[in-house]
Amino acid sequence: MAGSDYLARHLSVLEGLEAVRKRPGMYVGSTDSRGLMHCLWEIIDNSVDEALGGHGAEIRVLLHADGSVEVRDRARGIPVDVEPKTGLSGVEVVFTKLHAGGKFGSGSYAASGGLHGVGASVVNALSERLDVEVDRNGKTWAMSFHRGEPGTFADAGDPTPDAPFTPFVSGSELRVVGKVAKGVTGTRVRYWADRQIFTRGAEFQTDELVDRARQTAFLIPGLHIEIQDERGDEHRVESFRYDGGIAEFVDHLAADAPITETWRLQGSGSFTETVPVLSPGGAMVPTELTRECEVDIALRWGIGYETEFKSFVNIIATPKGGTHQAGFEAGLLRFLRQQLELNARRLKVGNDKLEKDDILAGLTAVLTVRLPEPQFEGQTKEILGTPAVRNIVSSVVTKQLAERFSSPKRDDKTQSALVLDKIVAEMKSRISARAHKETQRRKNALESSTLPAKLVDCRSNDVANSELFLVEGDSALGTAKLARDSEYQALLPLRGKILNVQKATISDMLSNAECASIIQVIGAGSGRSFDLSAARYGKVIVMSDADVDGAHIRTLLLTLFFRYMRPMIEDGRVFAAVPPLHRVVVMHPGSKPNETIYTYSETELTALLASLRRSNKRYQDPIQRYKGLGEMDADQLANTTMDRRNRSLRRVNVADAYAAETMFELLMGNDVAPRKEFIIQGSSDLSRERIDV
Repeated sequence: MAGSDYLARHLSVLEGLEAVRKRPGMYVGSTDSRGLMHCLWEIIDNSVDEALGGHGAEIRVLLHADGSVEVRDRARGIPVDVEPKTGLSGVEVVFTKLHAGGKFGSGSYAASGGLHGVGASVVNALSERLDVEVDRNGKTWAMSFHRGEPGTFADAGDPTPDAPFTPFVSGSELRVVGKVAKGVTGTRVRYWADRQIFTRGAEFQTDELVDRARQTAFLIPGLHIEIQDERGDEHRVESFRYDGGIAEFVDHLAADAPITETWRLQGSGSFTETVPVLSPGGAMVPTELTRECEVDIALRWGIGYETEFKSFVNIIATPKGGTHQAGFEAGLLRFLRQQLELNARRLKVGNDKLEKDDILAGLTAVLTVRLPEPQFEGQTKEILGTPAVRNIVSSVVTKQLAERFSSPKRDDKTQSALVLDKIVAEMKSRISARAHKETQRRKNALESSTLPAKLVDCRSNDVANSELFLVEGDSALGTAKLARDSEYQALLPLRGKILNVQKATISDMLSNAECASIIQVIGAGSGRSFDLSAARYGKVIVMSDADVDGAHIRTLLLTLFFRYMRPMIEDGRVFAAVPPLHRVVVMHPGSKPNETIYTYSETELTALLASLRRSNKRYQDPIQRYKGLGEMDADQLANTTMDRRNRSLRRVNVADAYAAETMFELLMGNDVAPRKEFIIQGSSDLSRERIDV
């Protein structure tokens, strides 16, 4: 048999940091930018854990121009004395030994994000060079590593990973490189990621780093975090400090108008668990310990339907949830179902049953729990697994909400009633949408008189092959009717600019004739009830004029799709047509017919005309400049914009939903000041020649 000679000698035993370099994905998730950022989070979180314990209130992160990154704090500093079991300094133990650190129940940290003792050593193993300096005991101690191995670099000037490296042979040395004032402590870690491990395009993401720094500052009131990016021509500095805690975080996250104030739900609970504890003799002894779990929640409901929920364990984000999130949702659902039963007559709910999505609509919430040694699923710490936390969080939510809903205060009574009204409205909307979905089938204009009269529908019932053009103005509609392929291309004219839905409420949006027509024609609903499978067209193409007003109309339409029909964008079914700007007629001598060339930008036109002059070719002057779709005849519109064989379409993607939503809010939201600043900053990049006046 082929496997009969499979013996023990064929097994590979990877020791120490070799295993990290051999299988980096197991420890940091991947070797692209995501893994690179995970390494940085590991170093930052060590400093954050110190701040969480009340040691140090300042963290600085520097992205150096040479590709290295440095994290500085003013906390207690890594221990520099000798660890008795290994005979190594505390610094070397932390950066070279897996599963070593101060977070295994030794009493150094009551709650922390680092649990497995592998963060700093993993970063060291995956770094071409790592330098650490510790201020402690009136001195500055230093140590350097090359791919996890301690030694010294012979730097001729600024530190670089290419400097000659000499590893320690008989013993390691923690060097004293300076003195500090009495009582001054802190740690500085600078490292160069190993390009043998990480992919060529991997780089530190400043925006992601800034977002997480802001998030951490919200979670630890009074902590000052500064990000300094020295890469590129323009250095970027961002600093954050918040004293309002997670209540201020919720106000920052919420994009819609509020129904309630930001409510704070706080409580705690205890549980017991059996964990192995290291005895003085060096053996692991199963021991039953009593744990304390602190719960802190800030939440508010708004008029929108989007849910913004963030959960944290000891300030470490858990984007995939876990037992704490499950407890929050279970407690919220159980309590509000009870409230609906108590108010069934006023709310007219009948036998309808509340579901989780009804409650989460319009909810913005931040959930934090703090407990010693939480159980995470994997080193990436994205899911909390400690079972007892579920019941503790659920109990806190139920108890605190009961106090809020039974409060005699007028504001509490009013807001509680508004919450119940909102979730009942969401429930009824969901039930209606489900009933509509069960009975709905695709209809064309001949089968249904309920579609808008101005819709010029196509004949085909093949959804995947059909296209809906949203056309700017009736004049363009007339030309588009002649230019389209009526078998699979439908037209819906729009009168002027639609409502800016980023500022408007749902009722305002639905009462707007243009918005309602678009939602009705697409036929898949809107918001949470949107059903992509019910959409009547495979593509929706925005066809507006190539001028400032056309760009504004296109932006308004994309805002509508992003806010209320986002699955269409996520599925790649929303496009923008690309009509030409110029028509150049090249005149040929004799009987040879003239040639028509279309250009789509001023740069393209300039290059074309220069090429024609060099070739001694004549062209009709003046050049025709299209200021609107209505200026084209049907053949021109078909050939350039609608005919599948020749046209160009620009697909609208949402690669990063959060970034896209932030930009839509900046450009189309209620807050004017940031938009004004954005326009002022971008004005220097705009030439007067590009303005269509």
